[in-house]
Amino acid sequence: MGAVGVHKLAQCITCHAWSPDHSKHQKEHGKGYMFFKRYVWNQEATEWVPTLVILRLNRAALCVQWSPIENKFAVGSGAKTVCICYYEQENNWWVSKLIRKRHNSSVTTVAWHPNNILLATTSTDGKCRVFSTFIKGVDTRDLGASPSSESKFGELDLSYSWAFGVKWSASGNTLAYVGHSSMIYFVDDVGPSPLAQTVAFRDLPLRDLLFVSEKMVIGVGFDCHPMISEAFGKLYGHSKYIAVNDGSDSSRPCGGIHENCINCIVPLKKQGDSRVMRFSTSGLDGKVVIWDLEGEEDLSEYM
Repeated sequence: MGAVGVHKLAQCITCHAWSPDHSKHQKEHGKGYMFFKRYVWNQEATEWVPTLVILRLNRAALCVQWSPIENKFAVGSGAKTVCICYYEQENNWWVSKLIRKRHNSSVTTVAWHPNNILLATTSTDGKCRVFSTFIKGVDTRDLGASPSSESKFGELDLSYSWAFGVKWSASGNTLAYVGHSSMIYFVDDVGPSPLAQTVAFRDLPLRDLLFVSEKMVIGVGFDCHPMISEAFGKLYGHSKYIAVNDGSDSSRPCGGIHENCINCIVPLKKQGDSRVMRFSTSGLDGKVVIWDLEGEEDLSEYM
C-alpha cells in the first residue's frame, strides 16, 4: 500500500472529517463558559468561508462526523451528550439538538448509518448505542426512515473497557467498533436480535476502523500502522499489519509514516462508489496521511 500524501497540520490531531463531496471541513475555537463556538468552513471558489456553529456544551468536543447527505453533522463530547447540528438559513448559522440520555461517560466516536437517520456512538462507559436523529423539517420520510428508526434503536454491551471507533458497512447491515482491550466487535442485523462476533488480537488496541468493503475492515491505533481484518463467509479474522512501501527509515519511531498513535481513519471516495480505494488517517504526531489501495492484488478478492 502506498501513501500518496502526508500533511503536517498540527502538533497533535484529535480527529478530522471530510464532507462527502470534500468541499467542507471544520475548524474549532473554544470560547465562553457554557457555549462553545465552532465553525463550518465552506469552499467558495478559491476561498474558505466560515459559518458559525452553536454547540450547547460545557465540556470539550471529542469527535465529529458529517451525515451522508451533508444536511447534518454529529459532535460527541465529554459532557456525555451528542450534538446533532443542522443549518438555519434565516439566521445563517448551524444550531444543535442534544442527545442527552443514556451515555454514562464521554462520547468517543459517532458514525452515521447510510440512511442519514440512525447514529451509532461509542463511549468510555464501554457501550455502543444506536439512536435516531430524525429532525422534523430537516429530514424526510423518503431518506429511509422507518417507524423503528424514529426512536432509540439499540444498546450493545460487548466491551469490558472503553469503546472507540464505531463504523457502519456501506450496506448498513453490519456495525463494528473497537475496545481498549484489543478487540474488534462486529454486529450483524442490528436490532432486537443482533448477531455479534468478537475478534481478539495480541497487539496494542485500536482507536478507529473503516469498512473498505462489506468483506474487509481496516483498523488503526496505538501500533501506528493500519491493520486489516477480512471476512471469511460470515466470520472475521485478524490479518497482518499493512506493509508500507514508503521507503521509511527503520530508525524512526514505530518504523512507519505515522510516528505516534493513529486516532482517526476517514474514507476518500466519490459519491456513488461502492468501494473505498483511498482513505486518510490522522494521529498524535500531527500528520494527515492519504493512502491508496490501488494495485493491492492480494486484497482484490475482499474489495
